[in-house]
Parts: sequence; C-alpha cells; structure tokens
Amino acid sequence: MLTNRIIRQGLAVFMAVGLLGGCSAIQNANKKQKGAVIGATGGAVIGGVIGNNVGKGNTVLGAIIGGVVGGVAGGYIGDRMDRQAERIEEEIPGAEVTRVGEGINVTFNEEAGVYFDTNKSNVKGTSAETLNRLAEIFREYPKSVILIEGHTDSAGSEEYNMTLSQQRAESVTNYLIGQGIGAERFTTKWYGESQPKADNATAAGKAKNRRVELGIIASEALKEEARQNTKG
Repeated sequence: MLTNRIIRQGLAVFMAVGLLGGCSAIQNANKKQKGAVIGATGGAVIGGVIGNNVGKGNTVLGAIIGGVVGGVAGGYIGDRMDRQAERIEEEIPGAEVTRVGEGINVTFNEEAGVYFDTNKSNVKGTSAETLNRLAEIFREYPKSVILIEGHTDSAGSEEYNMTLSQQRAESVTNYLIGQGIGAERFTTKWYGESQPKADNATAAGKAKNRRVELGIIASEALKEEARQNTKG
C-alpha cells in the first residue's frame, strides 16, 4: 500500500539521524502505541520531512503526521482513532482506510464507495449512501476534524481538472455538512491531476486517480482532553 510505504520512508529518515531510538518497539507496537512513539519523537519534524520529500503525492498524510501531539496524550488520541477507523472499515468496506500516527487516511475512488459521473460533481446514488454512513460515524466522534481533498486523472486540461477536483471536493464537504456535521470541522482542498496515485496511462490507473481523500485528525478539544486525562 502506498501510504504504508511513505510512512516507512519517513521513519527511515528519522532512524538514520538517530531520532527514533526504539525502532524495534515501533515495528512491534500496536496502532495506539505507534501514535505515541511517533509523536514523542517530534511529529512536526517528521511531518516536514515527509511533506518535503513525498508530500506532493499525499498531502493528507503530511497533515496527519505534522499535527501529532505525541507522548502518552498521543496514545490516548491514537486509541480513539483506532476505534473510529474500525467503524469506517465496518460501515464502508470498500473504503481504503489507513491508520497513520494519530490520524486516519481514507481514500474513496470509483471502486471504493464514492464516485462521480464523467465531468460531473454531484453526489448521488451509492455515493450518497456511503457518505450518509460516514456522516453517522463523524457524529459518533465529534472531536475530530476532517481534511477533504479532490483529485482527478489526467484526461482534459490542467485548468479544467483543477476546477473539477474543486467542485468534487466541495460537493463531498457540502453533502456532509448537509447531514448535520459542523462546517467548522472541515478543511477542503483540491489538486486536479497533479497528485496521481497510479499510472494515468491505464484505465485502471485513471480510475484510482479520480478520487476524494480524507484526513481525520484530533480537534483542539480532543487534544486538550487527551492532555487532561493522561496527566501524571
């Protein structure tokens, strides 16, 4: 999986400069422990390293890792993100769900629950059902904030694809807001064809590139809750 490979690259950079002392502990840790270990070593720095080197291919990942709290509080957040990720996997089997540090990366494409008709950006049918289930999970976990990114394949002009990716990302955001999720929880971005995950030379690759990605991270309220509950 691409996301896991990027994480390994980022961790390798840290081990090379001696910033991740207990590397064997990280490899054998569960998801919650990984959140604590990665965060304790300086999440903002690892976010910068990954962002500078591979962030152009996955800005969601950079946002997740760059915003970690770390330490025991990071483990507290990681535990809650474990539960939320499990709920997404249970309710939306087609979604590509990856736990990263103290957050969650979710990718939807034509094979994974949220898709759009050619040159269209309106949410309907199966996509609406998927987003309805996702909205219910967001209501269950109100102390998370969500980054939504829109991407396209390379068919058409760069300008057209940038606009289309914006329309699709905003369409998903607005749909979720319409389901009662607070607008203040969302940040929406779009990148057109500039961040492919697969080869645009093939039909299968193009299908993977026509996607919406979500980054789910702790709100300031959850971070404060984590700090208060892990004192001492």
